[in-house]
Amino acid sequence: MEATTTILAELEEYLRQKALTITQFARHSQLHSGTLSNIVHGHRPIAMQQLDRITRAMGREEGFFYDLYIDNYIIDGSSDWRRIGPLLLRCADLNKLDSIQRLARHIMDNLMYAPLLFDTAEELFTAGKMEAAAAIYEIVAEAERFQHSERLALCQYRLFTISLSDDQDRNLWIANRFEPFVERLDEVDQLDALKELANTYRSLQRWDKVEEFAAKMGHKARIQYDMKDRSDRKSAEPGKLPGRPLFFYIAYSDLLRGNVCDELGDYEGALTHINGYADLSWVKEEGEAVDYWKNLFIEWAEVNVYISNLLGGDTSVIDHYTAYIDKHSGELIIGLLNILKAANKNQLDVDAILKHFKPELDSNLNELLQGRYSRKLTLDRHATLMYELAYYYLHKGDHNKGFDFLLKTIKNFQRINNEKYILESVTLFERFRRVANQEVQDQYQILLLGGVSHEEEGSSTSNCS
Repeated sequence: MEATTTILAELEEYLRQKALTITQFARHSQLHSGTLSNIVHGHRPIAMQQLDRITRAMGREEGFFYDLYIDNYIIDGSSDWRRIGPLLLRCADLNKLDSIQRLARHIMDNLMYAPLLFDTAEELFTAGKMEAAAAIYEIVAEAERFQHSERLALCQYRLFTISLSDDQDRNLWIANRFEPFVERLDEVDQLDALKELANTYRSLQRWDKVEEFAAKMGHKARIQYDMKDRSDRKSAEPGKLPGRPLFFYIAYSDLLRGNVCDELGDYEGALTHINGYADLSWVKEEGEAVDYWKNLFIEWAEVNVYISNLLGGDTSVIDHYTAYIDKHSGELIIGLLNILKAANKNQLDVDAILKHFKPELDSNLNELLQGRYSRKLTLDRHATLMYELAYYYLHKGDHNKGFDFLLKTIKNFQRINNEKYILESVTLFERFRRVANQEVQDQYQILLLGGVSHEEEGSSTSNCS
């Protein structure tokens, strides 16, 4: 169809070719003949439901005329929300993102449409139509970039959560882009936003950022908790609630900050934070969700004491920690990672533990991703576990296993686009290159460069298994 084509011209040509009267086509399309006649003669615009019926009756695919509809009735007509709103929703149903962007950009020349567009994006977000919602959030945010509004902050928050993926380099960019907007959200939304930022930086192993946002979350949650306690005494009228019980954000702040201390080698500091969520007797909230999270924090406190002591050099807790992992399959990756870190730091022999968990470790990663941790955190921890296994076996002199895990490590860090730890893996390989056979060196070369170097041409090669 040419740009000058109209829907009415297409319909009239169809009626002429098929030798159909308006009455006959009205019957076929389940429209009233008078209504169709007014549409054909330009006396009334086409409603979305009518357009869909006409499209089906003409044998065209769903949404075939939507771009023409935007031209004929929106751009060349009037920006009537009674037509625009349903059209956006139908374009979302059919994943016609280009049409959504074109329509939204046109009407956002008038900022009065910003609230209506934002509400539509929220409706799509709630319905799980994330790509369509993101297309609208981007346009609203672009139009309001100088407004410093809460709506702009909410757009950026939604785009942050929608855009996170397995690509760690991109996740870092997305988190950095969202950071300046957190303080513009309302106080309740800030808690969940800070939690998501802290979790994202945790998966990126950016411990300074985890500490920063976990501390902010805990501080803001304590203020809100005290205010809620005082207001509850005056009025039982409910206000806006965060995604989880309010005490959760206070306890989770301590949990994350304890995790940071463990990663930085401050095990005494970690134990101090663990004590902060081990005793939740101060919690005044009640309900099933409250009980669920309280029990989980108590469980986490117990096991995280084992982790801090183990990483701090107290090997007497290793059997208790192993028993815990044995009963909680969702903790396998992070549990073995902590054991390997302790083993590599303190030159421990954990062969028996690795042999015990070998069947689970060899299982499909997708099964391990079903635990309580986020996908991005699990993928990062799985890649890091492969690195610690490579380090363990290479330093023990079991070079075959060590190089096997190291090649897997490089693949996994490439998969999530983590350049920092790809470099660490390369450094470890180069340290042991002298004991790597030619097959391993060729596989390593293929992983990093996509082929064998000129110096190695003529030598026996094999593909990565």
